Order: sequence, then C-alpha cells, then structure tokens
Amino acid sequence: MTLLEHPQPVGAFGFPAGLLLVAGDAPETSRARAELVAGRLPAPWPDALHGLELTHADDYVAAREAFAGPDPVARFNRWVLDPSTDSAEHVRAALPDSVAPLVDVVAYTIGFGSCPAYDVAGLPGEVAALVLATRASAALEQGDPLAAADLLVAGADAAGGESPALAAVLRGNAGTILRDHGRRDQARTLLSEAADALAGTDLGEVRAELLHQRGSIAHEEAAAGEGDARALLQEAMGFYYDGLQLVTEHSAPYLWASLQMNLATAHLSAPMTQASDQLRLGVATQALRACRRVLTLEQHPGPWSTATLNLANALVYTPSTHQGDNLVEAVELYESVLESGIRDHDPVGRARLLSNQGNALAHLGIFGEARAKLVEARFLFEEHLDHDSAMAVRSVLDEIAKAEVTDPDETMADLAHQAEQMARMPVGDGEFTSGMGVRVGTAGDLTGPPPKPRVTVLPAGSAPRAQDRD
Repeated sequence: MTLLEHPQPVGAFGFPAGLLLVAGDAPETSRARAELVAGRLPAPWPDALHGLELTHADDYVAAREAFAGPDPVARFNRWVLDPSTDSAEHVRAALPDSVAPLVDVVAYTIGFGSCPAYDVAGLPGEVAALVLATRASAALEQGDPLAAADLLVAGADAAGGESPALAAVLRGNAGTILRDHGRRDQARTLLSEAADALAGTDLGEVRAELLHQRGSIAHEEAAAGEGDARALLQEAMGFYYDGLQLVTEHSAPYLWASLQMNLATAHLSAPMTQASDQLRLGVATQALRACRRVLTLEQHPGPWSTATLNLANALVYTPSTHQGDNLVEAVELYESVLESGIRDHDPVGRARLLSNQGNALAHLGIFGEARAKLVEARFLFEEHLDHDSAMAVRSVLDEIAKAEVTDPDETMADLAHQAEQMARMPVGDGEFTSGMGVRVGTAGDLTGPPPKPRVTVLPAGSAPRAQDRD
C-alpha cells in the first residue's frame, strides 16, 4: 500500500483548494500531489484532481460535481466546497483518523465550529501543520500575536519536507506577525527563508507579499537612521521590484498598488548624489500615478490620501521643463485631499497640507491664495504648539510679502529654499519625513503608507467566516 492510498491535503494553496484531500496511487495522481506540495500547479490536472483550479465562485459548482462519488474523500471535498451538503459529524465519521482533524480546521475556518485545541502528536506532518495554523488564527483573534507566531513556526516545522511550500507559507506568516510587533530581526530571517523557499512556485502572490514585508523592514530602518540609508533603500527597492514581477494590477490590485507606492517612496527618499539620480524621481512619479488607479478615495481613503500627497510633493520638488504644469497639478492634488475631509480630524496634518499647497501657489505667483492657505496653516500650528512649523510658515509668508515689492526672480529663489525647509518640518508621533516632502508612517496612519499586506494564517486563503456572510 503506497502513501497515496491514504488521503492527504493538497498543500499550501488557498482555501478551499488547500484543504481538499487527494487520494489514490495512480502515477498521474502521485505526480500531481508532488507538484502541489512543492507549490506548483500540475499540468495537466489528473482526473482525480479535476476541479481544483478554483478561481471564481462559479468554479465551485463544477468542482462539487467532480467530487460526486460516494467515498469518504469525495464527501469531505464536497463538504469543504459547500458545507450545506453534509454535517461535520457525518463527514468526520467516515474519514481515517489521520485526516479527521481537518474537519475541525475547515469548520473553524468557515465559522461553524470551535478551534481544535487537542495535541497534534502522532498526526501526519501536514495535518498537524494545518491544525497548528488554525490555533494560530485563534491566538491572533484573542490578541496574542507572539503565541500565534510560535504556533506558526511549529506548524512550519511539522510540515517540513513533507510539504515544503506549506512550511514556507506558515514561516512567512510568522515573520509577518513578528514584523508587525517590532521583532524585526526574527521577522527578517523568517521572511527571507520563506520568500526564498517559494521562488519558482505558483504561489507568486504569497511570495510578493513576503517580499513587500521584507522590503518594508529595510525601508523603515533607512528612514529611522538605523544604518546606511542609501544601501538600505536600494535593498528595499530590490525587494519591491522583485514583488512587482510576481503580481499585476489585475491579479492582486491592492498588493500591486502598495508595492508601487512604497517603491516610489523609496526612490523619493534616497539621497541624491549625482545628476542621474534625478531619473529616479520620474520613476517615482509614474509609480505613484499607477498606484492611484487602484487606491481610490472611495475604496481606500487613507492610502489614497498618502499616494496623492506624495505625488503632489514629488511634482513640486522634482526638476522639470514643465514645472509650471507640475505645480498646477500639485495644487489640484492638494485641494482634492482637502476637499475629501480626510485631514479634518487631524489639525496638524491639515496644517502641513495647507503649507504644502501654499508653497506651490507661491511658486506659481498666486500670492493671494497662497497667503490665505499659509495663514490658516500658521494658526493651526500655533494653536497646537508646533512652533518650529509655525516659524517655517511665517518665513514663507515673509518671502511672499517681499515678492510683492521686490525682484520676483530673486524672491522665488528664496521661496524655493523655504519650500525645501518646509518639506523637512518636524512631524508628530507615528510618522516621519523621509525626504522630498514624502511622508512615511506606521500602518493605519493616514499620513503613512498603505496598511501592511496581510498574509493569511491559513494557507494563502481568505475564506469568509460564517458571521461575516450576508
């Protein structure tokens, strides 16, 4: 009796496909199973695995029909795809003890049962890994992320060589959690190991998320002054570029947009030491324009605000033969953020926005409107005791006053200097200025980058819990 006569999980692919069972010892099934646990989709799919390419809800119907047989594995697979077809107890009773715990994993994942809390000793490696991953999900829900990370590492160890792609996914999930909670050194190691292990697999989106996380660590260290900023930013850019090779605007729009925005921020933040470095500013501008196709005000107001402000700042401070047009566009971009109301709850953030817009208007020679924006900004800064920023705004107002009575060319040069100074104004807790007027902050801040990409604890999936359904 070969190993494949016993049913085994598909492996690291997203729910529900990743929790379906494969049974049988036909050569084509054996080859397909070997591909799946390595993170690759078999070509062609054998008859025993027909229907596993589940990318749309309509595919589930075809897959259920493919698993129409009376045997326990077919019954389990039908139930995974549509829990209304059977009861968990009925499905569990017919399965071998080696895989029966997967019923509890599925039930918890879809919100129909409690988290499996039993000992996994003696279970097959893959099954133990999936149970431990489920317990990690529960630990996260209970507010214990470090315990969740430990469970995920234990799950990766259990999967080991039996399912290397699943082990990599779980290890990457642990790294993501640790990165989010300040354990950068541990996170860096786990994320690097996971991303390397998934190279050449068909889990491109998962690997792109891990590369994004890995790049973000280097990016944060550069902005915090924890090393050679230029080298760290180049390292971050490399990870972002690699991630963009794995996803598209259509295959993973939010992740693609997040990679584009962080790539742009890294380009804008890198020190400029030679003339050719200015080419990076054009790359950054195009990346910001691209990400705003996905990060819209209606669907992602916070990230949209960040992308819009960074694009406006880049247009203001990037040398161009069309500087006038760039300044006009920047003024309009600042205005769109003001009109959105996103900054209304953050007076100091609104003041910085008004300051930047006032600068752009002053460069265009529209002094009346510039003065109105800057006066409001100065009032907000003074009201919130941000004296350094208030002084910077007052200096620009002084230059505007001079421009109305002296040589405009000379005064505009002074304004350019003041604008550069304002781009580096001190900012509040939770964010910092990394250069070129680009703001970087913690996840969730409206002034920072998009929320960190989430790698799901269960393999690369996002199954809705029952309480989340309509």
